[in-house]
Amino acid sequence: MDQLHKFLFEGLPVRGMLVRLTSSWQELCRRRDPQQGGAGAWPQPVQSLLGQMAAAGVLMHANIKFNGALILQIQGDGPVPLAVCEVRPGLQFRATASVKGEVSPGAGLSDLTNAGGHGRCAITLDPQDRLPGQQPYQGVVPLHGDQREPLQLLSQVLEHYMLQSEQLDTRMVLAANDQMAAGLLIQRLPTEGEGNLAQRRREDDIGLSEGFNRIAHLAATLTSEELLSLDADTVLRRLFWEEPMVRFEPVVPRFSCTCSRERVTHMLLGLGRPEVDSILAEQGLVDIGCDFCGQHYRFDAVDVGEAFTPPTDLGRGNSTLN
Repeated sequence: MDQLHKFLFEGLPVRGMLVRLTSSWQELCRRRDPQQGGAGAWPQPVQSLLGQMAAAGVLMHANIKFNGALILQIQGDGPVPLAVCEVRPGLQFRATASVKGEVSPGAGLSDLTNAGGHGRCAITLDPQDRLPGQQPYQGVVPLHGDQREPLQLLSQVLEHYMLQSEQLDTRMVLAANDQMAAGLLIQRLPTEGEGNLAQRRREDDIGLSEGFNRIAHLAATLTSEELLSLDADTVLRRLFWEEPMVRFEPVVPRFSCTCSRERVTHMLLGLGRPEVDSILAEQGLVDIGCDFCGQHYRFDAVDVGEAFTPPTDLGRGNSTLN
C-alpha cells in the first residue's frame, strides 16, 4: 500500500518520515510497456534512480508542506542526461528520464549522469498561485558524495541541499526496485527557547545534537533490502525501539500526470501551422506521447484544422450550418 508515515521523537527536536510507494510506482513503470503505448522499460539502474527520486521527492514535499510543485531534476553528461520527478499538492507524483547511451547493469548515479564531473541536481519550488512577478525558487547542488556508497549517493546530494538551503541536519535512506520505491528521512528541527544564558544554550544544543546524531546513526543502519522488504511498522520498531515516538495518521501518495489534450493542443499551436502541416503530410497523423505517463494524443487533419481555427470562425461556421 502507498503510504507516507510521519513521526516525532519525544523530548527531541527530531522528526522523521517513511514513504513506501507500491501500486503507484508499479503503475508508473507499467506505463512504459510498449503494449500500453510506452517507450519501453528503463534499464534497471535508471529505474532504480527514478524510484529513489520519486521517494525523495515525496518526502521533501511532505517535509515543507508546500502549496505548489516540487521538481527534483538531475542533469549531467552521462548516458542519462536528464532525470525528473515532480511532486504536487496531495503528494501526486510523476517521473521520467531521458536515456541517450548504453547503461551498464551495475551503473550508479555518477555513471549515469556525472561521467565528466559536470552533473547537477536542481530542486525547484513552483508556487501553485504565483504572485505577480514571483518566480519559482531553485537551488542547485553538484553531484558529489561518497563514491564508496554509490547506492546512497543521491541521498547524500539531497542531504547537502537541505543543509545548504534550510540549515537543518538531515539523514536520508533511499531504495527502489521494480516493485517498490521507498525512503526514510530523519531531520533535526530548529530549536527555540527563552533561556538568556549563553552557556545554558550551548549545553542544551550539545545535548540536542547528540540526540539527533544517535537517531541519524540508527537510521543509517537501515539497508536497502530492509527498506524494500519490511513493512513500515517493522522498520520503525527495529530501528528506534528504544526511542519514545509519536506517530501520526499516514497519508497516501499517488501517481498522477498533468498532461491533457488541451495542453498538447497549445503545444501544437506554439509550433505553428506550417510545421504541424508538414508532420501531417509526412506521417498522416500527429502523434504526441507524454514522456511521464505514456498517454498518446493523436491529431488527424480535421483535428489540426479545428485546433488552428479561431473560436469566432468556428462559431460562424456553426451558425451557417444551422
